[in-house]
Amino acid sequence: MFHELRRQDRKMGDSDVLELLRKAEYGILSTVDAEGYPYGVPLSYIYNEKDQVLYFHCAREGHKLDNIAFNNKASFCVVGEAQTLADRFSVKFQSAIAVGEVFESAKEEKQEALVVFLKKYSADFMEKGLKYLAADEPNCRVLKFQIEHLTGKTRDS
Repeated sequence: MFHELRRQDRKMGDSDVLELLRKAEYGILSTVDAEGYPYGVPLSYIYNEKDQVLYFHCAREGHKLDNIAFNNKASFCVVGEAQTLADRFSVKFQSAIAVGEVFESAKEEKQEALVVFLKKYSADFMEKGLKYLAADEPNCRVLKFQIEHLTGKTRDS
């Protein structure tokens, strides 16, 4: 059902792919709208390795939510540090692509995910962040991306 990497010589090991998902700060969520047009949007995210899911937070309405309501299948792409190798006409990079389905998180799961977002992106401001979450939580949604297929690719020289 899912394509394998064409360049198997550049395939990242599972532990390296998971490390990239843990450390990267953002990725691109790609969905398709009701007219068949693709839509990619950059998002901050957290990765729950135990359950093999990604979480995103967003407003209560918008283009990506309309697309997910139409078709909840999506892909998410993360790129690690990239360095142009001008003399080799190439790029040194790491990337990971996850394919899966997106669902809205339930109340308790939503709360837990939002706290993990604080820990990842604002660890030095937890007290202030928890107050912010308490006030803003009704205005946001948390989406859960269930990973069905995950690949990673690298060029390290």
